[in-house]
Amino acid sequence: MAVANPPAEMLPSNIPLPPTFDSVTEERQYLKTKLAGAFRIFGAFGFSEGVAGHITVRDPELKDHFWVNPFGVSFNQIKVSDLLLVNHTGEVVEGDLPVNRAAFAIHSEVHAAHPNVNAAAHSHSLYGKTFSALGIELAPITQDACAFYEDHSVFADYTGIVNELEEGRRIAEALGDGKAAILQNHGLITVGDTIDAAVWWFVTLERSCQAQLMAMQTGHELQQIRHDVAMKTRAELGFPLAGYFQFQPMWQDIQRKCGAEFSQ
Repeated sequence: MAVANPPAEMLPSNIPLPPTFDSVTEERQYLKTKLAGAFRIFGAFGFSEGVAGHITVRDPELKDHFWVNPFGVSFNQIKVSDLLLVNHTGEVVEGDLPVNRAAFAIHSEVHAAHPNVNAAAHSHSLYGKTFSALGIELAPITQDACAFYEDHSVFADYTGIVNELEEGRRIAEALGDGKAAILQNHGLITVGDTIDAAVWWFVTLERSCQAQLMAMQTGHELQQIRHDVAMKTRAELGFPLAGYFQFQPMWQDIQRKCGAEFSQ
């Protein structure tokens, strides 16, 4: 079940909100800059595994097109000028480098099936892919994990590298209205109405997988948070604007560290 933003009166009056724009050109440049920075954040967290992994954002004008990283370029090196604009037939409309076939197969279907999803993030991060081998949902054993309580799924039918649209279609269907899916024997995928939210959900889902793996390793029984408390906690920190807001410290850090590099 998707978690909606709470009524405006329940939020601080001065909480930063996603910006608005006077033109599509201005919005597109903002999104591309945010996307390039998001890859630098993935690189800083060590979420790369060779050429695997991708983050996409829907174009603000061409709604059946999305921006994505080029195939085989390091997350730590990606710049705005490297990004590819891809349509939903897999054609690179803007950019000179090749697109990852799996990125197209997965993300085109996710964007097509979920009009409210503007951004999606996937990689073969260490703890996410380790946790995915268990074939289970994340348990509500920490406050942070509650953001995903009854708001994620397990896609339990791994059939190899995702090269075909049908496989992407089944992943999109498994996501349902949730913010994330654990792709069994594969890794994690998260989605959001903003790049900020999609990336934050990925980071905190990865860390929550790590926390549960560590807790399970002790051999003690996991003490799960009660259903009513987990639902209340999810309502307080699992809504889209919360994802956007929690991303901002990471964005501030990556901008200070290398903003001049990835903005080019």
